[in-house]
Amino acid sequence: MKNILVLHTGGTISMQENEQTGSVSPTIENPLLSYARQLDKLANLITKQPFHLPSPHITVSNMLELKILIEQETRKKSIDGVVITHGTDTLEETAYFLDLTLQTDIPIIVTGAMRSINEVGSDGLYNFISSVRVACTQEARGKGVLVVLNDEIHTAANVTKTHTSNVSTFQSPQYGPIGIVTKREIVFHHKSLFSEKYTLNNITKRVTLVKTYAGMEADLFDAIHDLQYDGVVIEALGQGNLPPYCMSGIKKIISSNIPIVLVSRCFNGIAQDVYDYDGGGRQLKEMGVIFCNGLNGQKARIKLLVALTHTNDFKQLNDIFSIA
Repeated sequence: MKNILVLHTGGTISMQENEQTGSVSPTIENPLLSYARQLDKLANLITKQPFHLPSPHITVSNMLELKILIEQETRKKSIDGVVITHGTDTLEETAYFLDLTLQTDIPIIVTGAMRSINEVGSDGLYNFISSVRVACTQEARGKGVLVVLNDEIHTAANVTKTHTSNVSTFQSPQYGPIGIVTKREIVFHHKSLFSEKYTLNNITKRVTLVKTYAGMEADLFDAIHDLQYDGVVIEALGQGNLPPYCMSGIKKIISSNIPIVLVSRCFNGIAQDVYDYDGGGRQLKEMGVIFCNGLNGQKARIKLLVALTHTNDFKQLNDIFSIA
């Protein structure tokens, strides 16, 4: 029987609905723990609760804590896989952080729920069972951190939350899931062609994320410069363009050797240096803005935080962001 490390971190999957008010809030004890015996036939579960937080409360420090805990537990014990339960709002960011920084080929599965344990149609226990099943398979090894919900298996790099409340909220735009969970088996039908790993012991940098809008001016970028952020990610318009009124702020940030990574605010396609006008992608590229090949804004921010622990050289950062 496989040894599966289970890390409960909080989120809707560990909450309950108040029958009178309809509000959903954390419980003193994770309700999933009461179902542990039902999972005994699937695996030997080694359960820990490093923290108990709604996902909007999760920080990069919490993500690093999970990484360190997984490394410690896998060194001490024979662990065949890891399942992490997590709130869905920032689940994709934690999954991607771990995907970039964990140096292991054992299955690492992140899961959550859109409905609390006592709501009609609750999906938490089912997603948890599915995740344990995936973590037990040989086929899940070497595929990086995976996100399992609603009978689908997604890569951490591609998956994103697309709906505020629907149980099928987690999707991988452009790519789709890499596998499915059925009643009898776990089926993988494709995998990523590459992976990237970075050593990481601490996080000291600050990176902010800004979304572009029509008529946006430079004042927000001036403030980011004055607040001495270490990096900026911008969700730009279309293929990677900004309103011209922003440009003085962009120039100020770059002239202070603060890297700017550009993604598109569109959830399909990638940012490219195509348009040649004031604020266009070609001008931005020539100024030193780093174009990211395919990540969304929140994941590009995670990647820049990780990358800045290794380098702040613009050429090296360009190389790092050209591959994903």
